[in-house]
Amino acid sequence: PHAVVDRIFSGIQPTGTPHLGNYLGAIQNWVRLQEESSSVLYSIMDMHSLTMPKEPSVLRQNILDTTAAILACGIDPKKCFLFRQSLVPEHAELAWILGCITNVPRLLRLPQWKMKCASQNNEGTVGLLTYPVLQAADILLYKSTRVPVGEDQVLHLELAQDIAQHFNKKYGEFFPMPKAILSTTKKIKSLRDPAMKMSKSDSQKLATVNVADSPEEIVLKFRKAVTDFTSEVTYDPESRPGVSNLVSIHAAVTGLSIKEVLQQAAGLDTARYKMVVAESVIQKFAPIRNEIKKLQEDKYHLIKVLEDGAEKAKELAAPIYQEIRRLVGFQ
Repeated sequence: PHAVVDRIFSGIQPTGTPHLGNYLGAIQNWVRLQEESSSVLYSIMDMHSLTMPKEPSVLRQNILDTTAAILACGIDPKKCFLFRQSLVPEHAELAWILGCITNVPRLLRLPQWKMKCASQNNEGTVGLLTYPVLQAADILLYKSTRVPVGEDQVLHLELAQDIAQHFNKKYGEFFPMPKAILSTTKKIKSLRDPAMKMSKSDSQKLATVNVADSPEEIVLKFRKAVTDFTSEVTYDPESRPGVSNLVSIHAAVTGLSIKEVLQQAAGLDTARYKMVVAESVIQKFAPIRNEIKKLQEDKYHLIKVLEDGAEKAKELAAPIYQEIRRLVGFQ
C-alpha cells in the first residue's frame, strides 16, 4: 500500500455564531492545526443538523453565520478546504455502505443516542441513530488520519475506527486508522450553572457568551456568573466549579497556564476577578466581532467560499470513493 498522507478532518455543526466553549474547545485548535498539516479539511455539517428539528430558513442563516464566524476567527481557505458537507454527495453515499457493515446494537449503546432520544420522548429518528455512521463516512471519505474531537465525540471516533477496521478486514487494507487530537482546553461550563457545559441551546440567556457579543453583554454575563461564598480566587473544579470555570476561561483566552493565571489573580476577590476575565474575553473577541460584521454583509462571498471548498473536497473524495465502489463490487 502507498504511504499514508497526514490528513486532518474536523466538522462543526452550523448552530449560528459560535459561543466561547466552541471557540476555545474547537475553533482555536482548528486555526493552529491549519498551520501544522499540508492537508486539512473543515466541514460545516449541515446534514448532521437535520438530526434535531430545524426550520429551513434558520438552517440557511446558521450556515452563513457559522461560516462568517470561523473565517473571522482565523480559518484561512488557502490553508484548508472549508466546505459544506451536503455539497459533497459522497458523504451520504459512503455512509450507506458503512451503515451496511455496522450493527444496530452498537449504535443503540451510544450515550448520545440515549440522551437525545430521551429528550425527544423516545421517538428518535433513523438519522439520529445513524448519524455516528455518517460521521465515520465524513472522516473516512478522505482517508483522514487525525481528527480534532471534543470529549463528547470520542466514542463516535472509536466507532469510526471500528468501522474502518471492519471494512479493511472484509475488503482488504484500505482506510488508515484515524486518531483523535484531543483539545487540551477544559470543557467550558455554563456561567449560570457550572455543573453543565456551556451550550447554545441554554434557555438562560446569561449562561452563554457568544463570540459576537458586545463588550457590555460580556461584562454583564461575567458579572452575573454563578460562583460561591468564598471571595478568594482558587482553582478546584470539584468543590468550586464556578470560580474554576472562570480561571479555565481566563487561561484559555490568554494562553497562560492555570498557575500563571492564579498568580495574576492573587489578592483579587471574585467580583473583581470576574471583571478581569470579562476584559480578557472582550480583548480576544473584539477583532473577531468586527470581522464577523464585515463578512455577514457579503453573503455571496460566504456562499462562494463554501462552494470553492466543496469543489476541492470533491476532487479529493472522488478517486477514493471510486476505489471504494470497486472494492464493494459496485464497479
